[in-house]
Amino acid sequence: MEEKEFIALITNHQRIIYKVCNLYAQSHTDKEDLFQEITLNAWKGIRNFKGDSLFTTWLYRVALNTALTFKRKENRQRKVDSAVDALAFSHDQQPEADEQLTAMYKAIHGLSDIDKALVTLYLDDYDYKEMGNVLGITANNVAVKMNRLKKKLKEESEKYLYSH
Repeated sequence: MEEKEFIALITNHQRIIYKVCNLYAQSHTDKEDLFQEITLNAWKGIRNFKGDSLFTTWLYRVALNTALTFKRKENRQRKVDSAVDALAFSHDQQPEADEQLTAMYKAIHGLSDIDKALVTLYLDDYDYKEMGNVLGITANNVAVKMNRLKKKLKEESEKYLYSH
């Protein structure tokens, strides 16, 4: 694949990368660094993309694996700041901040890494089979986890909303 084709694909699907950055990095600088790291890893790995799955599925896998590696490195280097500033990452793709969105981001930030990935894929309308393919788990496992996550996110975001 030529560089121009790759840039066009990344440009068309950059929302995936922004979502992963918002969920796995906290500071604006870390989000920018993670975006660059994901893009670099995608460029390095694009020759391994055979088209057996959708490009978006492959890009999610690269983005999530990169984010998990990035997070492990960050945790080794310093203690993670607990403040949730996910909405500070301003790009055209980001929705307007409001109380409900802030509450949901806060609830999502409190999830484990695998649960964050599930929520991200769910919000992008991936079906359970596709989500399982990205994460390496069965569709049934995805369904069980998603039912639990929906309930947990509702409870956590309501706690936040009612405490403010």
